[in-house]
Amino acid sequence: MATPAVTAARGEPSGPRPRTGRNVELVLVLAAVAIAVFGYIEVGLNIDGRVPKDAAEYGAALGVLALVAHGVIRWKARYADPLPLPIAVLLNGIGLVVIYRLDRTTAHSSAAPTQLLWSTLGVGLCIAVILLLRDHRLLQRYAYSGALVALVLLVVPIFFPAVYGSRIWITVGPFSIQPGEFAKILLVIFFAAYLAAHRDALALTGRRIWRWTLPPGRVLGPVLLVWAAFIGVLVLETDLGMSLLYFGIFVVMLYVATARISWIAIGLVLAAAGVVVVGWLSPHVHSRVDQWLHPLASVAAGQGANQIAQSLFAFAWGGLLGAGLGLGHSALIGFAAKSDFILATIGEELGLVGLVALLLLYLLLISRGFRIGIALRDPFGRLLAIGLAAAVGLQVFVVAGGVLALIPLTGATLPFIAQGGSSVVTNWIIVALLVRMSDLARRPAPPQSVRPQSEPPEVAR
Repeated sequence: MATPAVTAARGEPSGPRPRTGRNVELVLVLAAVAIAVFGYIEVGLNIDGRVPKDAAEYGAALGVLALVAHGVIRWKARYADPLPLPIAVLLNGIGLVVIYRLDRTTAHSSAAPTQLLWSTLGVGLCIAVILLLRDHRLLQRYAYSGALVALVLLVVPIFFPAVYGSRIWITVGPFSIQPGEFAKILLVIFFAAYLAAHRDALALTGRRIWRWTLPPGRVLGPVLLVWAAFIGVLVLETDLGMSLLYFGIFVVMLYVATARISWIAIGLVLAAAGVVVVGWLSPHVHSRVDQWLHPLASVAAGQGANQIAQSLFAFAWGGLLGAGLGLGHSALIGFAAKSDFILATIGEELGLVGLVALLLLYLLLISRGFRIGIALRDPFGRLLAIGLAAAVGLQVFVVAGGVLALIPLTGATLPFIAQGGSSVVTNWIIVALLVRMSDLARRPAPPQSVRPQSEPPEVAR
């Protein structure tokens, strides 16, 4: 029997072999596909009284996508965290089920097949990132060029017609994309690279006033520049959701890099000032703030319930266990039932229990992203993982807060679930980056060569 020293000398890892978690991931992926297929069948039973004819095709398509992604992770990232992929598959499957359910009560609508195509593209790009990106630290070289591309992506929609009051879409015929979703990832990479390079200056310099340590002007300059970009996007595109998301991501990453609470206070003050000013100047933003302050004003005036009121009624009607998939009335919300207000359908038909379970899935995905960032040793990777997880968390908060009338409605999309190809694709790319980084963080260290016991040690002269 070989001794530990001989085993290490041969280049073999000593001790028990570390668990990869791939079998756990496979079981959870199959369970996620089964839950989505069961929801699809329940919609058909509740609406038509029979199982949908294409239930097997839907389950096969979702299952093949999930298993191919799992196989690639088992092949190229065997030590990756086993939870992000099953969570993404389950969320994506729930989104397809809810969109299919809304298609059944919306005339001349077939958004579910299109959403499945976008999901296929998203999983394909997820696989491509895992295969092509061997080390996340390579992204640090292209951080500034990526920021320039992100700026172009944010500016281009200004030259296209507004859709529902916001200029956030690039529309060419029947094809449309939301470039701000792709700019989100590029901006997180740029923020991670910038903060990793300047974290000492941000954390160790400044002037202390009472209990707060304010940063010097030369350090505060880039923060003000990002705030100006936030206000510019808000003014030119009247997109409150993405503006809050961009600035919120930067403030969270800034706090993680410096551990200074003063940065959060500064960020909140700047964001609040920008929203107040633009809220008075932009009629679109002002109307959303007014609906948030008085969600039932249209009902009191005898004009019927607006979208916010219909959303609140849907949550109230759902109760604890919900009305059941296909048995709700959330289609009364109108044109945004599949996008901005899709969470209202989930709350009405799955109830408080289903809504809490969904939010816990997001919370678990976000926590795994934070855990991956803590496990990484390089500052860039740590900030990148936490920034990507924070992007998902802030987007969920912005959407849920707007639909529940906790904050003004922003028009953002619920990750993996709401209708929108750009959002689905970018969130699958985020999952791929988290998988790749977790593989590096959890990978066991290579064994160090140990001198055989038979060789005498050197004697110091």
